[in-house]
Amino acid sequence: LVLNGETPMLRRLMSTGAGAGPIATQIREKLQTAFLPHHLQVINESSGHNVPPGSESHFKVVIVSRSFAGKSTIDRHRMVNGMLNEELEGPVHALSIVARTPEQWKERGEVPASPQCAGGSKA
Repeated sequence: LVLNGETPMLRRLMSTGAGAGPIATQIREKLQTAFLPHHLQVINESSGHNVPPGSESHFKVVIVSRSFAGKSTIDRHRMVNGMLNEELEGPVHALSIVARTPEQWKERGEVPASPQCAGGSKA
């Protein structure tokens, strides 16, 4: 089932707004201020990796902003990474980015699934 471009799993994952940890909140605030997005999801994907429970080390950011108009994918990623320099030099180990313009989001609002962790056993 897909509703407004969101699968039930994605809706569960993105419902981390109020109960989000401090790193997720910091990422959300920085991106909100810098890009004034039409749509923003900060998804903590750490639980799918070989890290302690409650970690905030692996994130997916889905951001839709007019700021990305005329920019290549790599330039969009550089823009987002540049805003999150502090987090990427510290607690954030991995960041997956989906950065689109509002027009692109309207055409295809689905978000690709993140790849499985290849970084070790969860045992």
